[in-house]
Amino acid sequence: MDTQYTPQSALEDIKINVKLKLASLWASLMFLYIYIDYFHFYMPNKIADIQKGRVFVFDITQGFLLAAFCSMTIPALMIFFSVSLSAKVNRWTNIIVATIFIPFTLFNLAGEAWMHMVLAAIVEVALLCLIVHYAWKWPRIEISNKKS
Repeated sequence: MDTQYTPQSALEDIKINVKLKLASLWASLMFLYIYIDYFHFYMPNKIADIQKGRVFVFDITQGFLLAAFCSMTIPALMIFFSVSLSAKVNRWTNIIVATIFIPFTLFNLAGEAWMHMVLAAIVEVALLCLIVHYAWKWPRIEISNKKS
């Protein structure tokens, strides 16, 4: 029996910068926000409610739409901020914004919560917790105070 030696190989595990991890998590969160809003159109009477000028218990006004847009602008901008801000500012910005968005995400379950909404909220909160985790555990470097 002729056996040839085949060298073992392993997949290269490239270390990803924490800034890219945070930006990717915010981007994933935004996709979920967009899709959950899109899937609302498939729920009975939601389009009719929108045509009547109502979302949940809120009247659709310029103020309502402005508030909704502002609330979604924050995580969208966090994608950019996560790669562009300095480490110290970035770390605290991600921790604070993600922590604030956890109850905001859960508030979206108020009223009629279908299973797809519950699953989305669980995944969204998990992503936000990962953001807080990665920002909290931001890698540190040793700073030498020796004088040459």
